[in-house]
Amino acid sequence: MLEKEQKQAVIDQFKTHEGDTGSPEVQVAILSARIERLTEHLKLHKHDYHTRRGLLMLVGQRRRQLRYLNRHSVDRYQSLISQLGLRR
Repeated sequence: MLEKEQKQAVIDQFKTHEGDTGSPEVQVAILSARIERLTEHLKLHKHDYHTRRGLLMLVGQRRRQLRYLNRHSVDRYQSLISQLGLRR
């Protein structure tokens, strides 16, 4: 899990309007931060299979959110993946 301050910083960076915590951009950004954190953990603990399963579930959830965003607004999708550095 992300600490409260880290999560709020991600929300502030990707929010589309004041009080926005549930837009696809914010959700994908939070998932990406969690994925990065778990990836670093797994570099140290290679045999932590429970965390690996959780990581794969988060990656799938992020993929579904990105697919939704791509279907509904290609402009927002392109902007988000460039900001997050996804899909090089």
